[in-house]
Amino acid sequence: MHSNKSPDDFPYKTYLNILHGRLELIDVQRLVDACTDKWYNQTLCKVNDSVVRLAVVQGAYHWHEHKDIDEFFFVLDGRFVIDLDDRTVDLLPRQGFVVPKGVRHRTRAPERAVILMVERADIVPTGD
Repeated sequence: MHSNKSPDDFPYKTYLNILHGRLELIDVQRLVDACTDKWYNQTLCKVNDSVVRLAVVQGAYHWHEHKDIDEFFFVLDGRFVIDLDDRTVDLLPRQGFVVPKGVRHRTRAPERAVILMVERADIVPTGD
């Protein structure tokens, strides 16, 4: 899962609890300002059968795929790179991209980036 790095070298902090219910204000900036992790992923809210997740990331995630679920990435701050088998997609603030189900991908952030992800609530964030 972590190639030649141990989990201690690069811990992925993934929180699947849903932080906010319906009719609650979601202060993304406050969460970003409080984040000290290199790779932080927090579920913000549930919308129908999907969840919206906030990620504050720096570095590279491992190659993975989701067999049955598309994944949408939207950049708020920074630069976010999605490596696919046949190309690389470079996203800047206010740009988004959908990785279709079954497509192997790896995400990277050369410097600290803040992104939102929308995916079905039952996704396994680390890949199948």
